Amino acid sequence: MKNNYSKAYRAVYNLTAHLVLVTKYRNSILTDELLTELESVFASILNTRGGSLEEFNGELDHIHCIISYKPSISVSNLVANLKATSSKTMWRNHPEYLEKQYGQKRVLWSGSYFISSCGGVTIEQLRKYVEQQNRPPTDPAQNSSHR
Repeated sequence: MKNNYSKAYRAVYNLTAHLVLVTKYRNSILTDELLTELESVFASILNTRGGSLEEFNGELDHIHCIISYKPSISVSNLVANLKATSSKTMWRNHPEYLEKQYGQKRVLWSGSYFISSCGGVTIEQLRKYVEQQNRPPTDPAQNSSHR
């Protein structure tokens, strides 16, 4: 199996998260056209910040994304950027439609979000790997074999 690790200055990483955003007031406003446009906007934002959009889909009132990002990026700042930029883009491209839904309030997303880290192994597999590490003995004199 190929590892999908990225490299940065002093870091090797694979940071992936599952992000869920819900429309403001849980309004059922997302159409196939809007979801397609949102997918493009999210991919563009992540690309400019050194990340990527791995998967994207949604329903009438929420979206699911699997995103990859750099360790130098704050997740909360990234999510805020995704929400703000996508909302502005949708309002710029679909003002009449969104005004019917929200009036003059220029909103799209709820203030909250769900995010969960995800990776290529289960917690149990990772736990087993960590438990199997060759821990050195307590006596420093016995550590000469590890040099």
